[in-house]
Amino acid sequence: MQAITDLQLEAHRSKLKQGAVLVNPNDEDLAPKVLFMIDHSVRQASDDKHVSRRLQFVEIDQQGNANHAGWAPHLDLQPIESAEHALIADVLSEHWLNNNLDNLALTYASQELVPAHYQEIKARRERQAEKILMAVNERLIKEINYWSDRYIKLTDDVAAGKQPQLQPDNAKRRVEELTARLEQRKKELNTMANVVSGQPVVIGGALVIPRGLLAQRNGESTFCADAAARKRVEQIAMQAVMDTETRLGHTVKDVSIEKCGWDVTSQPASIDGKLALARHIEVKGRAKGQSTITVSRNEIIYGLNQADQFILAIVIVDGDSYEGPYYLKNPFNQEPEFGVASINYDMDDLLSKSESL
Repeated sequence: MQAITDLQLEAHRSKLKQGAVLVNPNDEDLAPKVLFMIDHSVRQASDDKHVSRRLQFVEIDQQGNANHAGWAPHLDLQPIESAEHALIADVLSEHWLNNNLDNLALTYASQELVPAHYQEIKARRERQAEKILMAVNERLIKEINYWSDRYIKLTDDVAAGKQPQLQPDNAKRRVEELTARLEQRKKELNTMANVVSGQPVVIGGALVIPRGLLAQRNGESTFCADAAARKRVEQIAMQAVMDTETRLGHTVKDVSIEKCGWDVTSQPASIDGKLALARHIEVKGRAKGQSTITVSRNEIIYGLNQADQFILAIVIVDGDSYEGPYYLKNPFNQEPEFGVASINYDMDDLLSKSESL
């Protein structure tokens, strides 16, 4: 995600605070949610300089339950159309929207997201400082030992009546300079590892309307039945992939609710004591006869960013039976154009590039 500068935030803060009404075209639920965008930074303790700055997203439902909304959920959302706006006019005046939701979002972020961000950056800085210190120690201590030995030898030469080209005092000063430089670098690296967490700040929000609610209110009578059928297909597909990964001897975890960018994390067994790269699997279940697969913008971006770790798994469901899973590695070639929330891919084209396990 492109970095947001302080000047940009200040210029558009009032618009962000006004909020917006957006549609999630990939959500077949009926319940609207509020999405909050929260700015959190980790700073260097010595000079308050930003070390890491991150946008965090929290969603809150009608019952006041807060959850992590993912890393960039806004990329999958679309502006609501004028005709659609009229369908949800009553939602805009519902009482739950006035329940200090921004405070709930901040509380959740402070307890769940902020500590994780801080610990991640702190651990990274400490690793960097330790790595640099090892290199500095190796180089400077080697020089210090060299000039210490040189000083001793030069002192012995002078005591023996020789007149060395380099005087012992010069070698001694070199040892002192190098020792002082080593101590200074240790202080600098200690400062580098010492970071503090800033306070999270809400900088924007939006009411998110699921496509399912719009479909229901638009009189699409078959939508609910179709949504239930799609959910069943997805459940069968998820189980098929997890069973397949388990048979391969992998440790499998369903992470779909965590919104980390994929549905299943599959950890292969270690090889010669070395931990293998985890497999991040996005599962797409489709009823037999369907010809396309819809992939959201975020799913495509995650796939591109994860590279060889990412696998698109397709399962074709027919009643209680299924075909697959069919696995595609590196399934995407490029990020969608700006404003494109999802892309429909041809099923046959994808299957022609897949591997069946």
